[in-house]
Amino acid sequence: MRVPLSYTSQGSAAGPPVVILHGLLGSSSNWRSIARRLGEQHTVYALDLRNHGDSPHADSMSYAEMADDVHAFLDDRAIERAILIGHSMGGKVAMRLALSEPRRVARLVVVDIAPTRSEHDHLPVLDVMARLDLAHIERRADAERLLEPLIEDAGLRMFVLQNLASDAHGFRWRVNLEAIAAAMPELLEFPLDSDTRAFTGETLFVRGAHSDYIRAQDQGAIEALFPNAEIVTVADAGHWVHAEQPARFLEALGLH
Repeated sequence: MRVPLSYTSQGSAAGPPVVILHGLLGSSSNWRSIARRLGEQHTVYALDLRNHGDSPHADSMSYAEMADDVHAFLDDRAIERAILIGHSMGGKVAMRLALSEPRRVARLVVVDIAPTRSEHDHLPVLDVMARLDLAHIERRADAERLLEPLIEDAGLRMFVLQNLASDAHGFRWRVNLEAIAAAMPELLEFPLDSDTRAFTGETLFVRGAHSDYIRAQDQGAIEALFPNAEIVTVADAGHWVHAEQPARFLEALGLH
């Protein structure tokens, strides 16, 4: 069943519309500054994928389902063709949509992920989040203090805390931890239908120089599925290329 996706939008309609898909445990808010810059020349839609951000929760989240959600988003807004930018998990969603509905994708940009099995399952982080006793947290600083010895990387810790929301009943995680954990075996893969054909449109893969999410052995799969792909490496960047080196990332895109 399709999920109606929450989103933010900004910019003008001067250039082709741009649709941005975040990665695992991310949301549209992670792309606010990039979307603002791209909005100078395009109408930009930053989406929250199912079980993330402000989008509805669902029991399942295969790449086929998530790509279908994005397809429905395009249909609902009468967007015939869009530039798709997807990071990590969102990159796999974008690739899946480009392969299944190539006429809807004007240009494909995949950020630091390959169309192959990933080795970064994030299950330890999901487990830490699930075990955090939110009932005894009164301030966001309390959660940060409790997470500090469990997630040593400060950047990752801050990224995780962006998923913490509060209301009249206290604090809660915006992401559907149970569904994400259950889907992780499939999310690590990049399953293809038996009749999948290559996407021959313009494609750009952007990888971080310090990241191992796109490896030398992934080159064959990229060339087979995306024969017109260009791979650009951004210096001094890890997996979160757009956040760590935004100026260089925008330069690599060539859209602003």
